[in-house]
Amino acid sequence: MSLRHAALGLLTFGPASGYDLLQTFHGSLANVWPATQSQLYGELGKLAEAGLVTVTEEGARRRKEYTLTADGLAELKHWLVDVEPSMPRRSDMLLRVFFLNVIDLAQAEEYLRGREAEAIEYHASLRATQEQIAPETMDLAVYGRIALEWGLRLTEMQREWAVWAQEELAKVKKA
Repeated sequence: MSLRHAALGLLTFGPASGYDLLQTFHGSLANVWPATQSQLYGELGKLAEAGLVTVTEEGARRRKEYTLTADGLAELKHWLVDVEPSMPRRSDMLLRVFFLNVIDLAQAEEYLRGREAEAIEYHASLRATQEQIAPETMDLAVYGRIALEWGLRLTEMQREWAVWAQEELAKVKKA
């Protein structure tokens, strides 16, 4: 459901084509809610059918420019204010950690080193995104930076946890 609201939210900044939305999406929302071109274009079609956006211009190569409707803005505001956000409690990664005793210690250590490397890599990609954000005070930059900071702090915590977990396994190895 959030891809729908991400598209509606981006259209609050003004009319945009699917291509323009995708570029903004990749430059600002990809670390929060990744989406492919086909997913975004499919969602835009659904939003138009639901009357939440309208096609205000059609250009060459079937390029369409979308504009948020009053109903679309109302839906976005409803989602922002009235719908509780979901915080997934299931973690495939942590479920595996819970059962690392099933494999040998070297494999468990390798698994944790992988989580550490993954956190470092994703953290670096978020830093690269942070450097590309213009320092303007427009809403997308301000609130985008706030969301980006959450990702930076989360990946740093994940890296720290993976290092700690490896140290815990080292204690098991010595015992």
